[in-house]
Amino acid sequence: MRIAQIAPLYERVPPVAYGATERVVHYLTEALVADGHDVTLFASGDSLTSARLVACCERALWRDARVDDTLGHHVRLLETVAQRAADFDVLHFHCEPLHLPLARRLPTPSLTTMHGLLREPDVGLLLREFADAPLVAISASQRRAMPFANWRATIHHGLPSNEFDARAAPGDYLLWMGRMMPAKRPDLAIDIARRAGMPLKMAAAVHPGERAYFAGEIAPLIERSAGFVDYLGEVGGDARATLLRHARALLFPIDWEEPFGMVMIEALACGTPVVAFRRGAVPEVIEQGVSGFVVDDVEGAVEALRRIGSIGRRACRDAFERRFTAARMTRHYVDVYEQVASHAMQR
Repeated sequence: MRIAQIAPLYERVPPVAYGATERVVHYLTEALVADGHDVTLFASGDSLTSARLVACCERALWRDARVDDTLGHHVRLLETVAQRAADFDVLHFHCEPLHLPLARRLPTPSLTTMHGLLREPDVGLLLREFADAPLVAISASQRRAMPFANWRATIHHGLPSNEFDARAAPGDYLLWMGRMMPAKRPDLAIDIARRAGMPLKMAAAVHPGERAYFAGEIAPLIERSAGFVDYLGEVGGDARATLLRHARALLFPIDWEEPFGMVMIEALACGTPVVAFRRGAVPEVIEQGVSGFVVDDVEGAVEALRRIGSIGRRACRDAFERRFTAARMTRHYVDVYEQVASHAMQR
């Protein structure tokens, strides 16, 4: 098939460090190319891909100090896609839903993966207006928030099997990794680690809108925990894999309805169990007592860490192989592409 992958422009594809959506777009694009599909990637100009790249800005917008407002760049991205739409069998959008009015009027069928949190006050009217737009959810939890939408499938994210390798014996530290935002609760990760008496490494991006939160709420906690909490900043590449592979466990004490949680499956791919709060997609990703523990509060997390040795690292890796590979994700997307393209031909 001739497939267009349309990525947000915030981070390159794949991202340097943080950037779950761009990372998923990369894994999907590379797997589609490997399977013999003709793929074009619309993304930032510094992206690295085996597909044909259409650069829609010079570099990732969050990495470009000259850029303050990203909206105009994404509007131009949509115009670039529209000019070339007839060259494809299907357009796969991974951006904010700015494209829905345009996609309705293009000659090429499209599919939209909803990567973010869906709230009725934010997108309810939009998804009702565009009830004909084919959508993919990244978890059942995300999908339940908008049951009336035109869902064609629920497809969990996946990673290439060779992206991470597992370590048989863990290190002596806990890990919290992600984006430094209140809903991810880095403060609770510090509290859990202190109560459990286990050192904590924290690897996190601090985006411009979150600098005040980090400086006012989290940095003082880290300073008071010197020698116990090791804050590493944003970590990518081999260093990210090493951190995940050697961690005793990944802490995921979220305080929001996380639509998926990419770092959880990265941990499982490394053989590292996860201790996570029962919010959002967590119960879909973590198998209780097999690949980690799903808990309800700080006390539950501390108790789970006392039993973390009962979780086999081989079992974590096996759970990843069974459920979260890029090959599995790609097969499911191709099925949906074929459905969407077939439906368009019948109209």
